[in-house]
Amino acid sequence: MTYTTQYSAPVGQLILTSDGENLTGLWREGQKYFAATVTSPLTVRDRLPVLIAARKWLDKYFAGPPPAIADLPLSPAGGEFRQLVWRLLRKIPYGQVVTYGDLAKQVAARLHRPAMSAQAVGGAVGHNPISIIVPCHRVVGANGSLTGYAGGLAAKIQLLTREGVDMTRLFVPARSTAP
Repeated sequence: MTYTTQYSAPVGQLILTSDGENLTGLWREGQKYFAATVTSPLTVRDRLPVLIAARKWLDKYFAGPPPAIADLPLSPAGGEFRQLVWRLLRKIPYGQVVTYGDLAKQVAARLHRPAMSAQAVGGAVGHNPISIIVPCHRVVGANGSLTGYAGGLAAKIQLLTREGVDMTRLFVPARSTAP
């Protein structure tokens, strides 16, 4: 069974899901790939402890000082490659960004390969089912392009600005893959 609750955030309405013990999803309403990993009907459970903890985490995140990602039990559904990428996303420090290429180099090193496609890594980043908490918004193009955020570029800009990222070298591309 999949449990759900909602959260009103500065970036829009968020939908959270849980398996009862772990947080399994966090999406902006209408987000690309919204609930793509949900395989059972959603049951509203606003008082489920893990969902309460996730809402409190979001309260702290949007209020200012960043809470630790480790404070929440996370269980995103995905294959081994995506899980690796999502673990690396969790290591991106608050208020900083990395490029898809840098992330691809980290993945290649972990897999003991000489190289890894930034596009393959970008696909895993884009399918992250626990947005904001697993900070896929902190990944940018090599040239500073704010591209590839399934939650929308306006939300990505708002999240990065909220975190104090220096936006002077970042830009919205003329043609983007994000909604």
